[in-house]
Amino acid sequence: MILVTTTFYVTFLFRLLTVLISASNEKKMKMMGAIEYGVQNSKMLITLHFVYYLGCFFEAYLKRALANDPLTYVGLILYIFSIIVLYYVIFQLRRIWTVKLIIGPSSYHRINSSFLFRHIRHPNYYLNIIPELISLSLFFHAWYSFAIGFPLYILLLFNRIKEENNLMRQHFNI
Repeated sequence: MILVTTTFYVTFLFRLLTVLISASNEKKMKMMGAIEYGVQNSKMLITLHFVYYLGCFFEAYLKRALANDPLTYVGLILYIFSIIVLYYVIFQLRRIWTVKLIIGPSSYHRINSSFLFRHIRHPNYYLNIIPELISLSLFFHAWYSFAIGFPLYILLLFNRIKEENNLMRQHFNI
């Protein structure tokens, strides 16, 4: 159980760091006149992300289900991949990266045209969040969390993507 608890805390700390980066960026952007969109959806995504983490952890803890099997390693590798992508996305977007849907003034908010963003429309969603959620379920063998939480999250995430695409068309002609 020490491995389950340690893994949970490490993954949680990685995410907590990103929340702090997001909050700092959000504060700076709003001071410059940025506007937040999709507030309800963002709140639900943030809450569900936290609940998903807790669900996977408690499911593993209650079942004592951290096995030394291929699924555990696949989950770990997928999680590492998703976190590398997340930090790369944060590095690329720098001051405009947030967990919320915020559009800053045109002098501040530019569209990223690096390789990853040119070839994958929403790398943070498709290469970080989705693999991250799947990886936690695999690593912790949290099948109930996956069966219940993942479909709910995907619905909210696709709504976010739709909102973001509409805003990108309106503000950046993309």
